[in-house]
Amino acid sequence: MIILGAMLRKALDQHRYLTSTEASQLRAMITQSDNNAASALWAKLEHPYIQHFLNLAGMTQTVLGPGRYWGLTQATAHDEMLLLRILLRGNTILSSNSRTYALGLMAQVISSQRWGVPAGAPRSVTVHVKDGWLPRTTHGWRINSIGAFTWPQHWYTIVVLSMDNPTMSYGVTTVESIARVIHSDLNPTVTAVIPRSAPDPGWGKPDETIPTLPAVP
Repeated sequence: MIILGAMLRKALDQHRYLTSTEASQLRAMITQSDNNAASALWAKLEHPYIQHFLNLAGMTQTVLGPGRYWGLTQATAHDEMLLLRILLRGNTILSSNSRTYALGLMAQVISSQRWGVPAGAPRSVTVHVKDGWLPRTTHGWRINSIGAFTWPQHWYTIVVLSMDNPTMSYGVTTVESIARVIHSDLNPTVTAVIPRSAPDPGWGKPDETIPTLPAVP
């Protein structure tokens, strides 16, 4: 999501539309978690510009991954909430068209990757979601899910970041259990909700292949 926001901001800075290649890579990265697309955009933007975007967004608790390893970026729930609110509220960082574009991609994530915070959401809302998953030798599987839930005139967001999960499936179940409680509290009269995710054959494959690196959590 940080790469998406930074790319949209860079296009605005340069007073241009996204190129066809950029648009294709952004779609693949968001809707299918395409690692090659994410890596290409990360390299195109480069660390200084991505950090510039973080500074504009006030995401001071986020530490970018070293070198080409975007998957090792360390973020907090606070900063991820800030990012979602930039997409949902008018601001000076992203234009209305850019925000609509980003939310549209998040609403089109493929079914096998729509697990996590959508669980328990009212079926009547539009779900905008992005998940991340990565196993490390320390603290096990990182299973993260962020989402915005919108309907005319209203919206809310949920961010759940977790680690120390023994398996990806365990982490997904944990995140969805948390999300279901939150949705229920926010929508106490709703009975038609999005169910828990069924296990997918792709679960267990890292979101990004990362070798053992020194001094990297």
